[in-house]
Amino acid sequence: MASAESLWSLATFAHGDQAVAALEVDGVAYRLEPSLARVGLAGQSSVLGLFSDWARSLTALQAAALQVQAADALPAAQRLAPLLYPGKILCAGANYFDHLAEMGMPGAKKEDQRLFFFMKPPRNAVVGEGKTVHMPIHTQAFDWEVELALVIGKTARHVSVEQALSHVAAYTVAIDFSARDHNRAPETFYKLDWVAGKGHDTCCPMGPRLIPAHQFGDPQQAALKLAVNGALKQNGHAKDMIFSVAEQIATASRIMTLDPGDVLLTGTPAGVGVPHKTFLSVGDRVDADIEGIGRLSVAIEPSR
Repeated sequence: MASAESLWSLATFAHGDQAVAALEVDGVAYRLEPSLARVGLAGQSSVLGLFSDWARSLTALQAAALQVQAADALPAAQRLAPLLYPGKILCAGANYFDHLAEMGMPGAKKEDQRLFFFMKPPRNAVVGEGKTVHMPIHTQAFDWEVELALVIGKTARHVSVEQALSHVAAYTVAIDFSARDHNRAPETFYKLDWVAGKGHDTCCPMGPRLIPAHQFGDPQQAALKLAVNGALKQNGHAKDMIFSVAEQIATASRIMTLDPGDVLLTGTPAGVGVPHKTFLSVGDRVDADIEGIGRLSVAIEPSR
């Protein structure tokens, strides 16, 4: 049985052809469904289902973390994305000052910037760790971006900045992979094609786990790193965001309703490949780390 000080998180593992949701306590993964049934919340077999009533789920998860049983422990297995599958995935573009600088806009001021979002397809883009990411067809400029991602736990519509973080259930690590050459459309009047650049299958890995918001603390204190084949490429900090996590939620909620189980990627710091024309190849390994969450490691596979 876990102690009253136990830290817990949510994860999903592959067992045969099944996705098994897990409650991780003190580094051990336990089957989610029996762990929650033990404290009176029966029938919860997926992580996604928890967000429909996150307040109730949170109470049950905290109780379950104190009563885990060895019989429910999961054997070692490949991690899938912890959330299969989000309702929608919103991504904040160009949201770090140092990233703007490396992309050709040094000295940018917040008052001159407009927060904008693009979207990724939740069922096709989301993958977990391992050899899971496939090179987009015909790209010659496959790039990386480590991002702090959050999961909405309470419906948000036109919320204030002050109340925005109360709508967050959990945080995880995400990698926004981009086909930079497909993103450009210089021959057109709109110049950019966000779907062609950002919407490819397998190009939104998430993991390794979901950390509950109350346990993660202030998201602006998160340190982010990304390495390619062991070489450090990104080493940033969420305090350098142009628009804070709370500001992003507030802005997005004025555009559309944010539903429980939606995911928001909050931007990336400097260190991406495109300024140096350094891009990914098949066989490369990408390791993304966020302090307080863990490491998400994926490998690049051939196009399919």
